[in-house]
Amino acid sequence: MPIDPNFTSILSKDWEINFTQCAPNGYLKYTDLCNLLQLTAAAHSEVGGISFTDMQEFNQAWVLSRMRVEISDLPKWRDVVTVKTWINSLENSRSVRALEMYVNGKKIVGSETFWAVFNTKIRRPEPLALPYQHFELYPENKATELSFSKINLTHEKEMVFERTVFLSDLDIVNHANNVKYLEWCLDLVDENKILSKGIKSFEMNFLKELSLKDKVIIHECINDKNAIFSITKEDKTCFALQLNWK
Repeated sequence: MPIDPNFTSILSKDWEINFTQCAPNGYLKYTDLCNLLQLTAAAHSEVGGISFTDMQEFNQAWVLSRMRVEISDLPKWRDVVTVKTWINSLENSRSVRALEMYVNGKKIVGSETFWAVFNTKIRRPEPLALPYQHFELYPENKATELSFSKINLTHEKEMVFERTVFLSDLDIVNHANNVKYLEWCLDLVDENKILSKGIKSFEMNFLKELSLKDKVIIHECINDKNAIFSITKEDKTCFALQLNWK
């Protein structure tokens, strides 16, 4: 699709929180928080002419590689949130995108995301085939206090769960959706940590894609400061998550 005549390099989009997105405490689920951030990123790519539909002409798609989310509060049912997004860097096959969430003008969430251009036929990264120079970049305008990082997986850990990738786990790129990894791990966390809004930040590393009927093992290492999860397939790490407690 052509670039939208109303395209701007910084996009703000409003979303109303509905009850299907909320946990039993009435606040937005961490998984649905990530969904809203990514839907806003997708909306910006669409008006900017680099959406999934545009990229599929070249068998390409954006896939998430790393994501850091810092949370001072969560929105609740019926809140209207404003999500703001812009690009820090975009070059060849890689892009860093910033996102912020506001309620009544107050910032409650900041996120830094790292995206790669992925060829959906050969299943490998490659340079973006579409023009993107019309996006103004804001390398100094950070949405988070800390940048994303490589999660340390050298600690002692234990196997806590085995599962198989089902059809309901897959997305339009035909692999396990990134939010599904987070959901699998959060289901193993003490529910009191979740319901008390006890997570101040979390970070995700997406290392290898998972496909239908893949069998994976989830490992964890939990202490007073954080919890680290990893998901492996055939002893190779596909995903890492670090939850930092308040």
